[in-house]
Amino acid sequence: MKASPHDSAVLHVSGEARYTDDIPLPADTLHAAFGVSPVAHGHLRGMDLEAVCAAAGVVAVLTAADIPGANNYGGVVADDPILAEQTLTHVGQPLFLVAAHTRTAARRAAQQAKLDIQEFPALLDIRSALAAESFVIPSKRLARGDPELELERSPQRLSGTVIMGGQDHFYLEGQVAVALPQEDGAMLLHSSTQHPSEVQHVVAHALGVASHAVTVICRRMGGGFGGKESQPALLAAAAAVMARHTGRPVKLRLDRDADMISTGKRHDFLADYEVGFDEDGRIRALKVMLASRCGHSADLSGPVNDRAVCHLDNAYYLGHVDIVSHRCRTHTVSNTAFRGFGGPQGMMVIEHIIDDIARSLGRDALDVRRVNLYGVGERNVTPYGQTVEDNILPELIEQLVHDSDYASRRAEIAAWNAQQPVIKRGLALTPVKFGISFTKTAFNQAGALLHVYRDGSVLLNHGGTEMGQGLHTKMVAVVARELGLPLTAVRITATDTSKVPNTSATAASSGSDLNGMAAQAAARTLRERLIGFVRERYGIDLYAGDFAEGRVRLGDRSILFAELVEQAYQARISLSATGFYRTPKIHWDMNRLEGRPFYYFAYGAAVVEVAVDVLTGESRLLAVDILHDVGSSLNPAIDLGQIEGGFLQGVGWLTSEELCWSRDGALRTHSPSTYKIPTATDWPEEARVRLFQRPNPEGTIYRSKAVGEPPLMLAIAALHAIRDAVAATSAGAGRPRLMAPATPEAVLWATSR
Repeated sequence: MKASPHDSAVLHVSGEARYTDDIPLPADTLHAAFGVSPVAHGHLRGMDLEAVCAAAGVVAVLTAADIPGANNYGGVVADDPILAEQTLTHVGQPLFLVAAHTRTAARRAAQQAKLDIQEFPALLDIRSALAAESFVIPSKRLARGDPELELERSPQRLSGTVIMGGQDHFYLEGQVAVALPQEDGAMLLHSSTQHPSEVQHVVAHALGVASHAVTVICRRMGGGFGGKESQPALLAAAAAVMARHTGRPVKLRLDRDADMISTGKRHDFLADYEVGFDEDGRIRALKVMLASRCGHSADLSGPVNDRAVCHLDNAYYLGHVDIVSHRCRTHTVSNTAFRGFGGPQGMMVIEHIIDDIARSLGRDALDVRRVNLYGVGERNVTPYGQTVEDNILPELIEQLVHDSDYASRRAEIAAWNAQQPVIKRGLALTPVKFGISFTKTAFNQAGALLHVYRDGSVLLNHGGTEMGQGLHTKMVAVVARELGLPLTAVRITATDTSKVPNTSATAASSGSDLNGMAAQAAARTLRERLIGFVRERYGIDLYAGDFAEGRVRLGDRSILFAELVEQAYQARISLSATGFYRTPKIHWDMNRLEGRPFYYFAYGAAVVEVAVDVLTGESRLLAVDILHDVGSSLNPAIDLGQIEGGFLQGVGWLTSEELCWSRDGALRTHSPSTYKIPTATDWPEEARVRLFQRPNPEGTIYRSKAVGEPPLMLAIAALHAIRDAVAATSAGAGRPRLMAPATPEAVLWATSR
């Protein structure tokens, strides 16, 4: 399909794009703010809220006792209270809700509470939680073959630890919800959410009403990245409860500091490993203890960690493997979904191991990666039992090696490092094999609603949400193609639970796959109705190709699409249709970690070159070459943008975005002044990003492939390029002890050991 601009591009740059915070509010709207816990772990013996209630502009104050229904917003496990009752489990946990005439008044009032808290010792890190056997959900194991025996037989063995930090979503638009009471006890919510249906269900339970009494709408988000999958339900439920209590509209929006303190992050992980391999670097056996900091509640930590286990193989065949996954409970904010959903952390582990093997053998890591790639026969089955049927990585990697001039650059960098004592350069190539589908099979479904009006214009609604990734733009193109119309003839409306019910989150890179097929099904239903009408009226058989450029060919003549639609209307033909899609072939036993969880794999690879100043620890991206697989692209311009943005967001996770907690469990990096995301100046001067366009062998929408999450993991090459530069120093020679993020401090530590 052709490249076309984002459907809201002009609105974005002109400032006219309307987000939840921009919605005009009724005159009697109240503004809400949370009062939060100042401690990481404790018992709330009492709250004196007299000063809060008496503060200027305050209309109402609510506690957990005022919630009419379920005091819970946990989507998987009911362990996340909307407002804490007695047990305090992290700094920033909501304790009560204030509603006032202005946002400033509500926030000031929330600071006036007098809290009686008995403070307890807190578990704040993964090692402490492991020692205490503190887990949010039971641990899991994925094993194949006989790794213990093969370790003993292996010619060479290594052991080590991989450490990687978390990451704040840092979406430009913070968490926000607006609750508007409706007649007969119903509630309308505008929510910045990737999962309107989950918000609907949580709000209904909190209010003690049926789901049909709650409608959730989301036109667009100013970024989500997974942070608006489960956690928007907290704000929506709190706003709805306050709106029910006061009978007035309520808006609840977190400022940047409160958002970063009170909402979840990407899970930080550590992995202890033992690997056996031969003289060529081929892995014979692998044992990994994988542990993550989940925070105080389950949230989405179960599937995140499952996915980390499933992606630990990345591009490599592991015949004898044993992975134990621990999901650690700590007294910190509950970590949640983040672009890649555990996949990046799992891939980081195996890429570190591959790099360690190569350095122990004195070989280029690319050579070790090549010998371990998935192949054919027995070497194309993953540890969880899925056959890798469409492996294009060997070909893709060789094309990238050639196009990036990898070999000569490797030689040039070696010569440079031999002469330069201060500025060291590094180079790395890492691949990506990323499974596409929700690991919870039931989520792999979608619906769409399509209306054709008498003037030939088309209105589409589907269950996916737009967070800047261009989903709506692609969906408009699908419908326009099916009906033979220009893009301007199709308009898309806000995601709305009253139009398409029971939707899945826009996550797992599945937005275009699922909703595209649903929209296509609806459009084809309408097209078939029009074809049937023409057959009955004119005795002519039409085909899909007869619908083109806004016209319909009727034998030796053609008429406007709008003209045919008007005729169909006059003949009382329905011009509205729904579409539904469920992903085929997939099946998954989440307890045994066995089956086919993914419909297909998306592939890619990146070559990254960096420079590192060994005196300051600062690093800089010099060049990046990316070749990424998107199947037959639905929109090359948008796909390239997603690849570039995902890569740079991954670079931020692995190089500069460091989350720091104090000893009392308070997040210290909770604003742009203390938390460093990458900017335009971090983009390398030399960047060559290309699409590896080959049709998806599976029957996806126009044989395309997902593009949302896989590109983030291309950034692993940036970390390994820094590691390569560190290894060029005398202190960093061998297996550099570089952890992620590779901040200047981390680099200096690695070069001084």
